[in-house]
Amino acid sequence: MRSTSDLRLAVIGLGYVGLPLAVEFAKTRTVVGFDINERRIEGLRDGLDVTLELSPQELAAGDRLSFTTRAADIADCNFYIVTVPTPVDDDKQPDLGPCLAASATIGKVLQKGDIVVYESTVYPGATEEDCVPVLEKISGLKFNEDFFVGYSPERINPGDKDRRVATIKKITSGSTPEVADLIDRLYNEIVTAGTHKAPSIKVAEAAKVIENTQRDLNIAIVNEFALIFSKLGIDTEAVLKAAGTKWTFLPFGPGLVGGHRTGVGHWYLAHKAQSVGYYPEIILTGRRLNDSMGPYVASQVIKAMVKKRIQVVGGRVLVLGLAFKENCPDLRNTRIVDFVRELKDFGVNVDVSDPWVAPDDAKREYGIDLIGTPEQRSYDAIIIAVAHDQYRQLGASGIHDFGRDPHVLYDLKYLLPYEESDLRL
Repeated sequence: MRSTSDLRLAVIGLGYVGLPLAVEFAKTRTVVGFDINERRIEGLRDGLDVTLELSPQELAAGDRLSFTTRAADIADCNFYIVTVPTPVDDDKQPDLGPCLAASATIGKVLQKGDIVVYESTVYPGATEEDCVPVLEKISGLKFNEDFFVGYSPERINPGDKDRRVATIKKITSGSTPEVADLIDRLYNEIVTAGTHKAPSIKVAEAAKVIENTQRDLNIAIVNEFALIFSKLGIDTEAVLKAAGTKWTFLPFGPGLVGGHRTGVGHWYLAHKAQSVGYYPEIILTGRRLNDSMGPYVASQVIKAMVKKRIQVVGGRVLVLGLAFKENCPDLRNTRIVDFVRELKDFGVNVDVSDPWVAPDDAKREYGIDLIGTPEQRSYDAIIIAVAHDQYRQLGASGIHDFGRDPHVLYDLKYLLPYEESDLRL
């Protein structure tokens, strides 16, 4: 059986998933990190990770890692790991473009005996039915005779400094039993939490996509609870704390469901289900409810302003946070933009502030011009949209100081005590 010591690794895509993986492997072996973003590569060569997942010291720990934008520089590798984004398009259809482009790049340098492992979130069948044909066409080689593939879904949690590549159990799979064993042994070299070898690539793909979908549905039902309790005048957080004393109760909270996985994976599963004639009602119903939360937040703010006799048209609203989760700069699929746009449609002037997010990224991705430190006593409404530590440190008085007299404070993240806000989910 082939030894893992013979493997020469290239990681394709150096974002939140690929970079930590490449650095971890590069602690013990030579790794080439490839990305098409020249600015990203230049920053990494200078020891700077703009995702803030790795410190300069952690980045330097992968001392056998080199970075490139040139396909020729990965031609000597024989084991390729694809960690590129898998978004959805405007019609909520899976966009495999980045995966297929990465496959085409690898196909140009693929040699007999090489292995390609995909980590990107996809629907069951995508690796073998969509990506492999690109590898075959570009390389001229035959699948499972000349080259082999595997699937090992990523489980990176952006901003989480406790759960890292090595400490999160890894699912592995391969296109033949021998390749599956080899892939599993390779990942076991860096994953101290161990691995789970799935019986097929499709099983591994399906496991990943239902991880995301299950979380989406769990949040959807709590969002529905929050909508009901709001009409009943009951504090949702208090209800969840009480229910949480039962050991079988799952600790999910209400909110806007975004991010590169939870807010996207269900569309991949739904797409595949519908392609075989099944309409997934529960999955899509939960998604519709989660998608409605942004407009709901905006409507609640407007109603609260009206009740306090605050002028809506021309009023000023401050949104604290734009990232899809706390203490990280990740903007992918953030749903905060939903209520920002809705508020603007009401004629409200909206300022968005986020100490973690790069202003250029906010402008490029969503057309939002971030402000710096908000002015005190300037806003008719304030929305705590992300539970960044900086906002927690401000406390109730520091956040209220941004508001005029009177103003509305909407705490989406239960950051403050119940009595300190006008509205909560």
